[in-house]
Amino acid sequence: MQDRQDRRVRRSRAALMAAAVRLVSERGTTALPVSDLSDAADVSRQLVYLQFGDRDALLVAAAADLVERELLPDVGDADTPRRARVLAMARHFARHRSFYRAMLTGSCAFPMTRALNRLFGSLITMTGLREVFGDLDEATAHDLAALITGGTGAIVNDWVIDADDPLDPEELTDRLLRLSTALTRSHSTLAPGGRPQ
Repeated sequence: MQDRQDRRVRRSRAALMAAAVRLVSERGTTALPVSDLSDAADVSRQLVYLQFGDRDALLVAAAADLVERELLPDVGDADTPRRARVLAMARHFARHRSFYRAMLTGSCAFPMTRALNRLFGSLITMTGLREVFGDLDEATAHDLAALITGGTGAIVNDWVIDADDPLDPEELTDRLLRLSTALTRSHSTLAPGGRPQ
């Protein structure tokens, strides 16, 4: 009995995630009531409120679900070449531009930006930072990760929202990799103690 109920909950959740991505892509977030989402997923409005609390929480959960289902498997792991990882991310955002653009400019913009920053942050490891920037204390490594994450998020957000159609994932990838190279190069020109040479 419990297994059947769990499957039904998973199906309802998957239907809501798919409906949210489709409807936000088509109509944006502003004129999208919970009733339209629940109707498109063939679930009750009450279920939406029980599972998510409100509409915006459902929309952000749909974005997180989209990232987990489609982006993270494409990005690969730490052994995947950096260019391939960045290009997979750029292609994902280009493929789902209408959804992310609506999410980043509508009522969900703040929680959506935070969710994307967590995503970008998950791709940065403390070990990787220390390999590039040397022996960093925990607070400095955390602050540096936040700086890189926020900057990456701002560039991706601007690209998704404002870049000309069609989006060019190769161009964004090259941009982000040039910035990464500039950061590591400028670090290598610092004298011990973090002062320019």
